[in-house]
Parts: sequence; C-alpha cells; structure tokens
Amino acid sequence: MVRGKTQMNRIENATSRQVTFSKRRNGLLKKAFELSVLCDAEIALIIFSPRGKLYEFASSSMQATIERYRNHNRDAQTCTRFCEQNMQHLKQETETMMKKIEQLEISKRKLLGEDFGSCSIKELEDIEQQLERSVKNIRERKIQVFKEQVEQLKEKGKALAAENARLAEKHDTLEKQARNKNHGEKPASLENSPTSEVETALFIGLPETRGIALPQYVV
Repeated sequence: MVRGKTQMNRIENATSRQVTFSKRRNGLLKKAFELSVLCDAEIALIIFSPRGKLYEFASSSMQATIERYRNHNRDAQTCTRFCEQNMQHLKQETETMMKKIEQLEISKRKLLGEDFGSCSIKELEDIEQQLERSVKNIRERKIQVFKEQVEQLKEKGKALAAENARLAEKHDTLEKQARNKNHGEKPASLENSPTSEVETALFIGLPETRGIALPQYVV
C-alpha cells in the first residue's frame, strides 16, 4: 500500500508553533554539526525565528563560508552569462553561414546557366566575365599539363635512345668476339678428315693369297 504525501500547513496555534520551532531548530543545528564532523563538510546555517531572533552554526568561519558562496555564485553567473553569449554568437554565425551557402547555391545555378530570369544586364555581364576568366584559367592549366607531358615524353625518349645505343654497342661487341673466335679456329671438317691415302689397288684372288705377290692391275 502506497501512502500519499503528507500535506504540511502553517501551525495556527502560536504556542504549538513556538514549541515545534524550538524542537526542529535544535534538531537542524545538531544535524548540521554531525554532517560537518562525519563528512568533513564546510557548513554555514542561518536561522531567523518568527520574532527575528538569529540562530546560526558554522563549521569553520561564517564570514569565510558566506564569501565562498558569493564567489561560487558569481562564477556560476559568469559561466551562465558566458554560455548564453557563446550560444548567441554561434546562432548568429550559423545564420550567416546559411545565408552564404544560399548565395553560393544561387551563384552556382547561374554559372550553370540556370535561373537567369531575375538577373539584370549588369549581373549577366558579371557572370559572363567570370565565365571567361574561368575558361582562360582552364586553358592555361591545360597548356601547362600538355607541356609537362611533352617534357616527360622527351625524357622517356632520351632514356630509350640511350638504352638502344647501349644494346647496339653490346651487340657489336658480341658479334666482333664471335668473328674473332671463328677466325682463330680451323673448320671441324678439315681437322677430323683422315690424312692417310686411299688405296686404289685392286687385288685378284682369294683373300688367303693376298700376301703372295701377284700381278697387280691398277684401275
């Protein structure tokens, strides 16, 4: 079962109100003292009775605590004021940037040949001059890129020519070495051919009688 909140009202009876004030005041002062001791907190408590009598408690110095509170409150107000000013500045800057973006979008459409209906002669002349300057810059950049590419091709051509000359020189050297080697060696067909004479004599008779001297007929 959930209990509802108890509604507190002012005590109408003056005697009961004074008794309750005394009890609650003493309890509050006691709790403030205990909190300062247990938690090492800096506490300053000020109470004025209905008749204007002052009751106070301070864990260190009432004046020092009040001054600290004032400084803290002043810093908080300064921070809040600074944040508000910063937010206002950011809001204005955002609105300015939005207007610039809108103007750039309008200029972009005009440069693309759109939304010319509201342009005056002066605006059309300005757009024409801007386009002419843009075309001039593009052509200059194009010529520069062509020149750079031509220079690169020339460098590549020089490198290829040097490589071709080196390969031709190497080929001539190898060909000369091959000719010198072939000139110093005899043909293999002459070196391997037999130097003994070929017998052309014809022997008649059985093989066993070849050792016997017989008339020979030379063919």
